[in-house]
Amino acid sequence: MPATATTYQPHLLDPHSAEPQPISPRNGRSFQLAELYELLNCQLVDVVRLTADLILIIDDEGKFRNPCYLNLLATYLWYQHQPAARGQDSIVGRAILCHDKQFR
Repeated sequence: MPATATTYQPHLLDPHSAEPQPISPRNGRSFQLAELYELLNCQLVDVVRLTADLILIIDDEGKFRNPCYLNLLATYLWYQHQPAARGQDSIVGRAILCHDKQFR
């Protein structure tokens, strides 16, 4: 695997799975848009910042899907790192947890 800007292991958070799934960018460094569309099964992504370094990449149109599935783990992480979000919104569908340098 080529050298990366960070050693953080990205994970796919799927609302249908109890365990986060380790994933890696195809090029070994950062996720490309086409790859994210594939992983998230979507056409438009959004970034939710958790910390100065960690982000969640989500399906920006996930709430328009029928049915849409609440992503408990992604929502929990968001609430823990950004308490102002509690009770305001939630994350649905698949999400990718990664270092912000892994999305360029």
